[in-house]
Amino acid sequence: MPALTSKETLGNAAASVATAQAALAEAREKLASNRMLTDRTKVEDHPIVQRAVGRVREAYLALKRVEITASVSGYVAKRSVQIGQRVAPGAPLMAIVPLDQVWVDANFKEVQLRNMRIGQPVRLMADMYGERVEFRGRVAGLAAGTGGAFALLPPQNATGNWIKVVQRLPVRIALDAKQLEEHPLRIGLSMRAEVEVRDTSGRQLAAAPRLGTAYSVATPEVPSDEANARVRAIIAANLGAALRGR
Repeated sequence: MPALTSKETLGNAAASVATAQAALAEAREKLASNRMLTDRTKVEDHPIVQRAVGRVREAYLALKRVEITASVSGYVAKRSVQIGQRVAPGAPLMAIVPLDQVWVDANFKEVQLRNMRIGQPVRLMADMYGERVEFRGRVAGLAAGTGGAFALLPPQNATGNWIKVVQRLPVRIALDAKQLEEHPLRIGLSMRAEVEVRDTSGRQLAAAPRLGTAYSVATPEVPSDEANARVRAIIAANLGAALRGR
């Protein structure tokens, strides 16, 4: 005697068949697409592998850049981070002072600048060492304005009871590197400077601006051989595991 079934059950079975056929068609399309990508293609040239290789190279480069190299050698004068602390890109970590390349900013009165020229010799004495140590230097440049002219709130003496105030101009003095090695100085110390102004053949202003930067930090680049060797090792390890699985 033939079995009887309801129309609803028959409809559900037909829908299940249609769904299975659609899934089969989708699987066949994916298979055809994957065959087009991998046909006559090595594992190293597979698109998915190439994307993974790019991520490995980026991670390898980031790992090599974890170690930060300073552009100068010196002493840590101020540290704003602690061991184990997370830092964001661009955050200042510490201040490094190259004590072998320090200079002196001497504030001379404006009446003392009449015969002052770039290149004139300078005698300096630091309160740290006293008169027993005499530093030798040369005038490296004169500032373009006084400290008050570039202040956040410049003084205005044009109104009211005007009192003349003698202005001071910063003068940069370069020191002898050998003397700095023998008698190191610190930032912010007090010094007395005497400029020999007999020779006025030099310039009052620098002839040309500085070309380039005094300090620069080179971005560390990872040699391509290291990254390629790491990629080949990863591919070989995974390919060997796949073959063993088969």
